[in-house]
Amino acid sequence: MDSKVTAPGHSGLLDIAALKGRCEFIASAHADYRDQMRKALLGELKKAYTEGREQARELLSVDGSGLACAARLSWLQDQIITVLHDFALNHIFNAAMAPEAARITVTAVGGYGRGTLAPGSDIDLLFLLPAKPASWSAPAIEFMLYILWDMGFKVGHATRNIEESVQLSKGDMTIRTAILEARYLCGSRPLFDELWTRFTREIMRGTGPEFIAAKLTERDERHRKAGDTRYLVEPNIKEGKGGLRDLHTLFWIAKYHYHVRDTEELVKLGVLSRHEFKLFQKAEDFLWAVRCQLHFLTGKAEERLSFDVQPEIAASLGYQPHPGLSAVERFMKHYFLVAKDVGDLTRIFCATLEDQQAKEAPGISAAINRFARRNRKIPGTLDFVDDRGRITIADPEVFKRDPVNLIRLFHIADINGLEFHPDALKLVTRSLKLVNNALRENDEANRLFLSILTSPRDPTLSLRRMNESGVLGRFIPDFGKIVAMMQFNMYHHYTVDEHLIRSVGVLSAIDQGREAEAHPLTAQIMPAIEDRVSLYVAVLLHDIAKGRPEDHSVAGARVARKLCQRFGLSPKQTETVVWLIEEHLVMSMVAQTRDLNDRKTIVDFADKVRSMERLKMLLILTVCDIRAVGPGVWNGWKGQLLRTLYYETELLLSGGFSEVSRKERARFARERLHEALVDWSQKDRDAYTQLHYDPYLLTVPLEDQVRHAAFIRGADKVGQALATMVRTDSFHAITEITVLSPDHPRLLTVIAGACAAAGANIVDAQIFTTSDGRALDTILVNREFPNDSDEMRRAASIGKMIEDVLSGRKRLPEVIATRTRGRKRAKTFVVPPAVTISNTLSNKFTVIEIECLDRPGLLSEVTAVLSDLSLDIASAHITTFGEKVIDTFYVTDLLGHKITNENRQNNIAARLKAVMAEEADEARDRMPSGILAPVGTQAGTRTKE
Repeated sequence: MDSKVTAPGHSGLLDIAALKGRCEFIASAHADYRDQMRKALLGELKKAYTEGREQARELLSVDGSGLACAARLSWLQDQIITVLHDFALNHIFNAAMAPEAARITVTAVGGYGRGTLAPGSDIDLLFLLPAKPASWSAPAIEFMLYILWDMGFKVGHATRNIEESVQLSKGDMTIRTAILEARYLCGSRPLFDELWTRFTREIMRGTGPEFIAAKLTERDERHRKAGDTRYLVEPNIKEGKGGLRDLHTLFWIAKYHYHVRDTEELVKLGVLSRHEFKLFQKAEDFLWAVRCQLHFLTGKAEERLSFDVQPEIAASLGYQPHPGLSAVERFMKHYFLVAKDVGDLTRIFCATLEDQQAKEAPGISAAINRFARRNRKIPGTLDFVDDRGRITIADPEVFKRDPVNLIRLFHIADINGLEFHPDALKLVTRSLKLVNNALRENDEANRLFLSILTSPRDPTLSLRRMNESGVLGRFIPDFGKIVAMMQFNMYHHYTVDEHLIRSVGVLSAIDQGREAEAHPLTAQIMPAIEDRVSLYVAVLLHDIAKGRPEDHSVAGARVARKLCQRFGLSPKQTETVVWLIEEHLVMSMVAQTRDLNDRKTIVDFADKVRSMERLKMLLILTVCDIRAVGPGVWNGWKGQLLRTLYYETELLLSGGFSEVSRKERARFARERLHEALVDWSQKDRDAYTQLHYDPYLLTVPLEDQVRHAAFIRGADKVGQALATMVRTDSFHAITEITVLSPDHPRLLTVIAGACAAAGANIVDAQIFTTSDGRALDTILVNREFPNDSDEMRRAASIGKMIEDVLSGRKRLPEVIATRTRGRKRAKTFVVPPAVTISNTLSNKFTVIEIECLDRPGLLSEVTAVLSDLSLDIASAHITTFGEKVIDTFYVTDLLGHKITNENRQNNIAARLKAVMAEEADEARDRMPSGILAPVGTQAGTRTKE
């Protein structure tokens, strides 16, 4: 309580004597006009605080010390409250000469009580009353509070006497913590001292274990709510794991249990080493610097380091870009390393605390404790023992005696199913210098590591403990380079090291058969994988070269080649790992951005894969990679695309691809459809099967062809020129909308715009034309609701929006504008517009791939440009990676030919880049409102086989 406040360099923040003099002048000048006096006082205090606060901000930019800034702001607040208190008693309530027994005490509590204050923080005050308060006490407190509120402060306050404070502390841990941090500001000092004496005697004495348990439980619950990892890429700097509140919890426990007033005293008590204390200071100073910058920048008590503020804070703190890492990524890497340091300090602190509590237990409790704490031997080792289900060291020399024990510890814990004792992890952290080249090249150490990685139990528990203690990054230095590294985008939710460990966790779950429902194909093929070790190594290392100027897949393969030899893998295993890492993005990109109905897609992919074993391993690696990116990134549609690519490639690799000509296969497909229309007359069957061209018959599954037949027949019966049909699939997480309409080059433009207006995210589009000049388009959108009936209602409303726009009842530019109005633009990220035009990816189509920053209505605008350029879109594949979109279009000219003219290709690329960059483009200005009766345009202009 009443910790020492140091605010270096606060000279210049406020001239206290001058402020008091001006307040005295206000009191005498407005003695007979209380309202004017109050107004003038408010203005003077406001001005003094604003100038002082601005000075504190300037000093922060000069010296960069977060703790100093927080202390300066706290000191400034102290002076304002003290001047206000004295003014109220002297000039408003004439209580300047009140006896000591009648005086009140103004006390800072909470964070403010520690003598630190962020620019947007609440001001927590305890107004302490004497046993018999004077009649002016309540009005004086009210006067002070209203002035503070009118100054714009958020004031948390309580008014109590000593007895009430002590009694409430017994039953309320929040009040107990607040009083633990209480600091005298002004008023009666003896009253404050009496509170502290009674608090230490009646509340703190003998209740250390209870307080510690409550605070650690509170911390665990806070972590759970904030996302139980310190590696979220938009962390909460105050409440998140490894944030300021974790340091505060340590200090509360230290103050309560050890009765210290300053963290440095923990060094004298042997709780922290001198190095660990410096780590504590550095972590606290850095976190405060970030928090103060964040509050100054946003103008409010914002605690979340969101993407939009990270670059500005990185600039404010002076970070510069390095090859492979931007300034903001370097700043965030520093942040996560500090968060990791906070975790280390917590673990070390808790280990010491547990030991001391056990030693201090009195009498019979100590005897019971000693009996309960009797360590058990672990079979096969003399260096480690079992302490109530937690592995710990047999003596302090185990790591010095044999550095391999730094790896063996985690292996023995894994095979015996033991948790880690804080003592063991504390000694590990203090023994990291022993992890040198000799240990890295040690055959036994590498054998043990591979055993940990491929454990049939839970390898992530051991890997995460190895990472948090620093062993993993020292044992594999290339892994150490990506520890705490974030990627500045909305796609990746975790730092690179956390992503890799989570990827291993997904693989382990598949390996143990726990993911059969979510990933039926991977669960089916995993038992047949001949080389589990290579797959586990590839999954752990697939992103190990992130943050380098070169392609991380190529660089990662190079790193893996060296590591595999060190791990003792055979040359064949090494080549497998190297290939998997080099190609780890290929299957995902092909599945999501290519037309899987185009045979050339499958042939090219199969040429790259070449064997079934590689195909199986690459599929599993791809699933693990996507699943570990973050919550909500994996969905059933991505699973379906990967399964389709797998099955089609399997067919080709096993020689099952039909050698029958395309024309013959189309004739056979037409006959099958003819046979499937069992309730139709011969005449109707003949007419309907001639309605579709070969691409439709060869790519659409027969069951869907039959559904479409019933849909078209029903629309024709009631004379509907426009009709939509919807269905949803919860496993594939997709909703399908089929649109029947008169054909028009801009049809996809209008459908995409209507979907954007309805808030639907298109992931795929198949476009077909019938021989009677109609379009049958199938649009796949991401599913939004878990319940089928809710999703069907949503899909019906999207279908209605499409029909309204197509029929002209609603105008497309207006409905898109309504959807995007007031929406915050994703200007934080920069994705340079890119266009790739290829004639080698398909035998029949030119493939156009665009990459840019996503925004509502983008697909509609891009397809409008393609229509303007007289291109016929056969299929569209839309893939979103956070803020970035990659859209692929399979197109021909209006005669069904590829786009081979170089000038025309350049014109297409230029027009697309203009619309992606939101530059003026006539195509968008001519966007139609409806296309049932297009002016001067003929229907049926799409490619007919």
